[in-house]
Amino acid sequence: MGLFSFIKNAGAKIFKKKEAAPAPTAATQAPLTEEQMDIAALTAEVTKLEGINIQDMNLIMGKSVSVHGSTATNADREKIILALGNVEGICTVEDYIDVTNPEPEATFYTVEKGDTLSKIAKSQYGDPMKYPVIFEANKPMLSHPDKIYPGQKLRIPSQVA
Repeated sequence: MGLFSFIKNAGAKIFKKKEAAPAPTAATQAPLTEEQMDIAALTAEVTKLEGINIQDMNLIMGKSVSVHGSTATNADREKIILALGNVEGICTVEDYIDVTNPEPEATFYTVEKGDTLSKIAKSQYGDPMKYPVIFEANKPMLSHPDKIYPGQKLRIPSQVA
């Protein structure tokens, strides 16, 4: 459990532009609040991560996003934190996720201008050819090894064969 910092102006643009909601009528339900729409967008961002399961997920918006629930592994926990934090407008994620089968935690690396996965692998592991380890550790958030951007946070597994 902890607090993870992210770059607020970097990341996926998932939040809709804020517009005034129409006044509810007797025939319609009350419109969703801005916070409810943001939570729905963040929930969808986590839900689209194939193979990542979180039980009883609950998101709370405030000055940061608090995420509660439980996962089977630290890798799943870390991917959920990164999926939430790598969203434009999110600068911190408070982690309250329980892990049922803990394993060593990965470190997080913030991508800088000019970085490639090979360059990151060389700096982290001493071998640029270990970039597939980083790519695999960040699936399904990364769809291709060349699709990283400055400000994005990546998982760097501690153990490499």
